[in-house]
Amino acid sequence: MSEIEAEQPVLLERYDAGVLHLTLNRPAKYNVLSDAMMSALRERLESAATESDVRVIVLGADGKAFCAGHDLNEMGADQSEEALRALFARCTQLMLTVQRQPQPVIARVQAVATAAGCQLVAMCDLAVAADTARFAVSGINLGLFCSTPAVALSRNVSRKAALEMLLTGDFIDAQSALSKGLVNRVVPLEQLDQAVRHLCDSIMAKSPQAITAGKALFYRQLECGIEQAYDMAGQVMACNATFPDARAGIARFTRKA
Repeated sequence: MSEIEAEQPVLLERYDAGVLHLTLNRPAKYNVLSDAMMSALRERLESAATESDVRVIVLGADGKAFCAGHDLNEMGADQSEEALRALFARCTQLMLTVQRQPQPVIARVQAVATAAGCQLVAMCDLAVAADTARFAVSGINLGLFCSTPAVALSRNVSRKAALEMLLTGDFIDAQSALSKGLVNRVVPLEQLDQAVRHLCDSIMAKSPQAITAGKALFYRQLECGIEQAYDMAGQVMACNATFPDARAGIARFTRKA
């Protein structure tokens, strides 16, 4: 790694067509979500959102941690409620940027993800974890309930599973994270990149317009009552059916029938 790369909180790397890798790059600090890290990651994501050649984003990290949550040194520097509200608001905007990203975002989790780091995994659309990964929302061990991570966690796993993690602060291993629904796949560490690549290839084989529209609808309908959700979904699906890719796919199917 060059000296310039070593100074960057988030590394950007393209490989092959359509896949953008973003790598959290503060391994000595366990890739904590400092203001600089959050700002750099949000900037990278917002830039990628406008690039039509980016089909999938893979968010990974280097070092002994995927992400160890907020930078406690920064949190301790100004403990006024006003400053802390602003800090958590900036983190929220980052998490919403991940969800609102037009491209699917895949978390590549090679090691521990704690507190806001676990929140970041939960906010990604998909997650592939190495069998060495562990997860926790451990703020309660410091007297700080992980309220903002709870928003993402409770939208991934059952209420009781989420509350057990939040109330105890205990770590769960990768297989437990898989069974609870926090991650999609668990593989040996040496197979992590291969598994992520396989998922990317499967997504990129599909219609980019349909994926963008479908991802946006998926998250919107989750927050609605069932009737409104069906109404929104029907409108999106009708629009989707007019896309050239969909029309071509339907035509291929009917010719085979």
